Amino acid sequence: MPMPLERAASHQPPNRIFVYGTLKRGLSNHSYLAGQHFVSDARTQPVYRLYDLGGYPGMVPSPKDGLSIEGEIWEIDGACLHRLDKLEDTDGGEYERTRVALADPHADERIEGYLYLRPVTGRPDMGTRW
Repeated sequence: MPMPLERAASHQPPNRIFVYGTLKRGLSNHSYLAGQHFVSDARTQPVYRLYDLGGYPGMVPSPKDGLSIEGEIWEIDGACLHRLDKLEDTDGGEYERTRVALADPHADERIEGYLYLRPVTGRPDMGTRW
């Protein structure tokens, strides 16, 4: 009798994501990260600005007058990444998931985050922390 074929494990390395707003521990959308692994607190390099968009923040590139934004790094699986992309409306053009320039000790790591794509004119600047 032939032995059953073992299916090859499709192991994908976990994704690392930088969160800076409502996804952080203790905040309103943190439940989207349920079952995922907290890696560490982190800061971006001083090349972004953080704006209040009415109940949630948006981080935008600002290389000339940027600040070092505070956030967290999480290790997440593909299903969680898909949920986050939907939450952040990447298909609708509100946010883009892209590599984020982090400060040491994470500067050389490939970690993505969500950058806000719409205009922030007239929105309150939040400084370095949501």
